Amino acid sequence: MATQRAGSTENVSVSLPADLLSVLRERTGKRGLSSYVTEVVRHQLEMDGLAEIVAAQEAEHGSLTAAEIEAASRELFGDAGRDGKHAA
Repeated sequence: MATQRAGSTENVSVSLPADLLSVLRERTGKRGLSSYVTEVVRHQLEMDGLAEIVAAQEAEHGSLTAAEIEAASRELFGDAGRDGKHAA
């Protein structure tokens, strides 16, 4: 995923469990934490948008069938999409 830099940033306060914050700091270093959290939030917003699209489609056309889900998974993830498994 390509990193996108915003033109401006704003400091916010977010509460996280201490154990989770410790793992994040180990993984990212002190200076990398904001970038990591930014990308996680960006990814979640994209997933939320996809869920909204699916919900709208299902509201209009009914629930997706197992075959439709499998076909979409294959198209998106190739063979790794089989059985709902795909690379993160």
